[in-house]
Amino acid sequence: MDFDFTEEQTLLQDSISKFVQENYDLPTRTKAIKSKTGYSEDHWKQFAELGWLALPFSEEDGGLDGNYVDTLVVSEALGKGLIVEPYFATVILAGTALRVAGNAEQKQKLIGGIIDGTVKATVAYAELQARYELDDVATTATKEGDSFIINGEKSVVINAETADYIIVSARTSGERASSKGISLFIVDAKAEGISRIDYPTIDGGRGSEVTLSNVKVAASDLLGELDEGLAILEEIRDQAILALCAEAVGQMELMYKDTVEYCSQREQFGHPLSDFQVLKHRFADMFVETEQCTSLLYRATLEKQIGAPTARRTIHALKYKVGKEGNLLARQAVQSHGGMGVTEELRLGHYFMRLAVIDTIFGNYDYHMDKYCEQMDIPEGGDGEDFGFMM
Repeated sequence: MDFDFTEEQTLLQDSISKFVQENYDLPTRTKAIKSKTGYSEDHWKQFAELGWLALPFSEEDGGLDGNYVDTLVVSEALGKGLIVEPYFATVILAGTALRVAGNAEQKQKLIGGIIDGTVKATVAYAELQARYELDDVATTATKEGDSFIINGEKSVVINAETADYIIVSARTSGERASSKGISLFIVDAKAEGISRIDYPTIDGGRGSEVTLSNVKVAASDLLGELDEGLAILEEIRDQAILALCAEAVGQMELMYKDTVEYCSQREQFGHPLSDFQVLKHRFADMFVETEQCTSLLYRATLEKQIGAPTARRTIHALKYKVGKEGNLLARQAVQSHGGMGVTEELRLGHYFMRLAVIDTIFGNYDYHMDKYCEQMDIPEGGDGEDFGFMM
């Protein structure tokens, strides 16, 4: 099977790589993180001008009609640059919600602004008690005339601090952990009754604890069908995991290359560190870990693109594999660098922290092992590695 990118995808990859190389060194990134917004508004405008924000949206909505592989290319290239602009929150999370479930009026209201960079959005799906379960929703939305009144708390809402709109999951019927009865609402981030506790995350991003107290939204702000929001959340999760894992794979590749280069230059006992057999074995392990994750990423992306019935199961496998192997590779890379591996001057330590955060978004690798085993009917306590899904 041909896994080569198309000419257009290769040009896109080169364009983003060039932008990152010329505009996104570590001092520039640090300056952006310490700014009021936590990112560079100038960079965000450039993302819009270069068409990166328009890529996954349909031509009918003003976009470029890109596919899952196109998003993989963008996410991997931006991930290598450790960008802190709200691309993931706005284009991947909120953008997927709008593409999957938005009606014509909602798309017209938001997608054009996302594409030209004037509108930023995010999705508030996580709650403290849920432990990664999308259907464990305690936030409520009560019908009141032609409106809904939302009450509840959402945790670790990515880039909520600078979002214009927050897409909120809330329970409109059923018990707290029922799969039916969840609805999504487009909420103005400045609506009366919304309060936030904002904080930096360890990877240089921004998160918020969002409280909604008697927040009133119109019935026209319901995204998709009433009580049928779980399917939308699962689609958001699928797209998010593919994008996050593309980002992680790019970072794993660079960590491996940086480690080999460093050990080839650093000498001990009159020899480069790379001459020692134990490190040669480590390099081989790091290479294999990266290649396995890359192969599984391609498989999951292509399965999702063609609508294969095994796509979601493979996505669970991918998130498990990238979480586990990414963590192992990052520790190997840091250990090979010694104390240098955790300094702010090297991108290695920043990749280490980003991979740790990626593992927690939409479920860590243990969670996705359990989900994979559920779909494979593997007994509790079984190990997916016994079934060779990552080979």
